[in-house]
Amino acid sequence: MTVPAAAPLPCPLLLAVCWVVAAATAAGAKVLPSPSSLNYSLTHICTLNWTWNPPENISSSCNLEYCSDIIINGVPEDRREWSKSRFRVTDAHLNEEMRLRVRSECKNDNSSEPSPWVETSLPPKGIPGTAAVDLGCVWHNLEYMACTWHRGENASSDTNYTLSYWFDGLEDPKNCSNSSVDQGIFECIFNLTFPKERRTYPAISILIRGDSEEVRPVCASKNPTTLVKPATPRQLTLSKTNDRIDVKWSESETFPKSCLHYEVKCCNGDLDTGQIIASEMNSVSIAGIDANSKYTFRVRAKPKWECYNSHLQSDWSEEKSIGEKRDSTIYFVLIITIPLIVAVSTIILLVYLKRLKILILPPIPDPREILKRMFGEQNEDSQSSAKDDPMNAFDRLIIEEEIHSLILTETSESTNPEKENR
Repeated sequence: MTVPAAAPLPCPLLLAVCWVVAAATAAGAKVLPSPSSLNYSLTHICTLNWTWNPPENISSSCNLEYCSDIIINGVPEDRREWSKSRFRVTDAHLNEEMRLRVRSECKNDNSSEPSPWVETSLPPKGIPGTAAVDLGCVWHNLEYMACTWHRGENASSDTNYTLSYWFDGLEDPKNCSNSSVDQGIFECIFNLTFPKERRTYPAISILIRGDSEEVRPVCASKNPTTLVKPATPRQLTLSKTNDRIDVKWSESETFPKSCLHYEVKCCNGDLDTGQIIASEMNSVSIAGIDANSKYTFRVRAKPKWECYNSHLQSDWSEEKSIGEKRDSTIYFVLIITIPLIVAVSTIILLVYLKRLKILILPPIPDPREILKRMFGEQNEDSQSSAKDDPMNAFDRLIIEEEIHSLILTETSESTNPEKENR
């Protein structure tokens, strides 16, 4: 005989069963008492140390731990920590509303529920919008730190700010005295050095306050390894042998060995377009150069990721050049003048050849034109002379008659001897 399978429970009924089981379990669970006497104290300018007392009537079987959390301007920071210690050290947010809370928990114990939260608040002081903004710091060459910031939007134009700093190793916080203001940008510089062999550095706590209580203070914690900027490489020297150029520069005295690498920019002519050459040492050799070209070099340093988590790099060094660059202006002048000279010479030569051709091979005159010109001139002369002077025409007639008579006389005398000889 087969037993029929049980029909599945409807979904709402299944949920009701689950809620009943959960309620029964919760009813049997014990809620832990909360910690007491939650207090805080501000130490080292921007360090918040908060403490509390343990709850009462805790079973010895409870593996008691404390869960602590931070809320900034009503928003949880999601920075919960579990610890058996009854204190916690965090950074202070003095320009924002900060709430601290803690509760008790029995780890690995399902028979108890965490206690309710115990809270205390750290309200900000001063007028909103008066705190310094856009704080940025750079650690130059592992020697000094320079921090800059702007005035708050609600702060008056005559508001002044002071900077204080502290890090683990200083007995007391120090005030930055080397401060200046330029076009609304505040800057303060203070020395920051550690032993050269040290590779780990403490966080730097920075506090910026105004000159009155109406100005809100602002705190910041800076990791110096992310702010490292090397100094500009110096003493750049160039030497050329055959078709190779050797480039060298001085090493940094403040950085540990093998914590910097370099970039060399080689330009042949235009400085904006050049070749970037990476180097792990303070020298580089470049082969295959043109002996008739001028080369310009610049170098900059960058921190290695093995030593520092910084994206900053040094400024480019002063440029150094080697070789002789062909003067482009000469080629430009030649390009312009050579065609001009050729054109002028061609014109002069054509004119000269035309004149030379006229001298060597003069044009043959047309006989008809010559005769026409001759007879035309004679007729014009005779006509003009006859019109102008009739006495001259009569004289010419007498002279022609005399010439004719002379010719006749000479011809008659010359014929007689011939007859005598015969």
